[in-house]
Amino acid sequence: MAENKNSLVKELTKGIIKENPTLVMLLGMCPTLAVTTQAMNGIGMGLATTFVLLGSNIVISALRKVIPDKVRIPAFIVIIASFVTLIGFLLEGFVPALYDSLGIYLTLITVNCIIFGRAEMFASKNGVIASAFDAIGMGIGFTIALFLMGSVREIIGAGQWMGMTIPVLHNNPMLLFIMPAGGFFTLGMIIAAVNKLSNKKPPKEISCEGCPNAEACGKAGDCQ
Repeated sequence: MAENKNSLVKELTKGIIKENPTLVMLLGMCPTLAVTTQAMNGIGMGLATTFVLLGSNIVISALRKVIPDKVRIPAFIVIIASFVTLIGFLLEGFVPALYDSLGIYLTLITVNCIIFGRAEMFASKNGVIASAFDAIGMGIGFTIALFLMGSVREIIGAGQWMGMTIPVLHNNPMLLFIMPAGGFFTLGMIIAAVNKLSNKKPPKEISCEGCPNAEACGKAGDCQ
């Protein structure tokens, strides 16, 4: 029982830092760079993606022995798209301002490689509870990354944060940070900071060693 609890905790926490989908695995770059001009947009996109990730992981895991292997990709897309449609209706009905801010990128959650990747690499091979914990952890990690991105870009690029005006910066904003180039620069700086804090160094050789998905893809011993 203790081992099972430890395993669930590991699945929950791995996506926050060690296997953060944005800052470590560099997935979901499109919404990461596009919607993070404001911290609130980052939170909204992160939570919407977490909702879809959790729902699709649970359903795919529950149906993993029923879905034929030959049609698993179309089946995954239908399941994911259903949850994207649902969260779209909820946001449009209850948080229309956020819905308008996220725009087309909300719909594009359907093809977000984070969600499809977890469905293919984890949910389709593990139980419902483990898949749910995996989804929550990855969703939290994604939300934190987007929130950090949005906060830095909004504070420096607009001189405000979550509706609050920042003295000095508000009258002298660096507009570059709310432009695409500022998004790339901010992302690079945050990734560098995370690598520094985790003492992560570039590999001397390119291989599957150290890759969080090496065991799942079955190629850990094939790469040199």
